[in-house]
Amino acid sequence: MPRPLKKRHICRQNLPAASSFAPDLDGAAETIILNIDEYETIRLLDGEGLTQQECAQRMGIARTSVQAIYESARKKLADLLIHGKRLHIEGGSCIICDGLHHFCGDSDCPCRKMDK
Repeated sequence: MPRPLKKRHICRQNLPAASSFAPDLDGAAETIILNIDEYETIRLLDGEGLTQQECAQRMGIARTSVQAIYESARKKLADLLIHGKRLHIEGGSCIICDGLHHFCGDSDCPCRKMDK
């Protein structure tokens, strides 16, 4: 029996402003679903320039999990760019920080500021 997935910690303030993107093509294109944890991994590693270890600490998971999530996200992004597919960001095994919990690894998160 596989081990259950550990929930990834993601701050509400870091969720994407737009959850869907589509190429400027005629006709219906296939849609790729990028999980919120995959989006967050791309945001932290490529957007903020963190290391995999720093990303893992922020998300409350192992570095090897970050590596696997990042690889999955990169494959999905390559597929949609190469084949002109739509992107929709949703779901995943996540705990979204709402400012009421103190588990978040993001030092800029409102829940961290509530501790002080």
